[in-house]
Amino acid sequence: MTDAPLTLAEELLLLALDPARGRPLNNPRYLRYGLAGAALADLEATGRIAVERGDRVRVANPLPLGDPILDGALATLPAAAKGGRGVRAHRWVRGAGRPVQELCLRRLEERGALRRQTHRALGLFPYERFPSGAVDLTGPARARFKAAVEARLPDRRARLLAAYSSATGLDAKLLPGSSFRPLRRDLRRLAKEEWTAHAAFRAVQDDQSAGGGA
Repeated sequence: MTDAPLTLAEELLLLALDPARGRPLNNPRYLRYGLAGAALADLEATGRIAVERGDRVRVANPLPLGDPILDGALATLPAAAKGGRGVRAHRWVRGAGRPVQELCLRRLEERGALRRQTHRALGLFPYERFPSGAVDLTGPARARFKAAVEARLPDRRARLLAAYSSATGLDAKLLPGSSFRPLRRDLRRLAKEEWTAHAAFRAVQDDQSAGGGA
């Protein structure tokens, strides 16, 4: 069902991809952490997961939602078990980021919003790019984000997307320049307050501490 509403992860990916070049505006690995965090937020909103002890996540309801992105993410989370503990959110987003991203890319291809292009570096090493497709979903996503910022993030979805943009370093690209500096500081605080964004933020911090890149 490609006419279904965009998941948070899909919308974040649309904000992050350069429409012409088809590559992320921010660090690709950090983006993947944000996408996984966004999937957690949608799963929490549908009652499929529970959060314990601040940052441990487990499945509360294993019933599929019929959405390939969310069902794929749900299948990788630990089920409730008597006496068992969930997985730490920031550890889960590190492992789940790549598969969640691939699910998002496939779904956006099905919607006609992205085109998958395979290239070869030095004529040998394959890599992929995802420029915009025939159906423009990127323009509306960016317009919604801009309007939400101008309205001071009036709803939870807008706040979450803004928090993921900060957690993954995308905010510097979407909100560049000194005029947005106070807002970027506010978003950094928001990224620490929203637990799904904080999971991505912690994963990014782990990478930076270890000297990790893309």
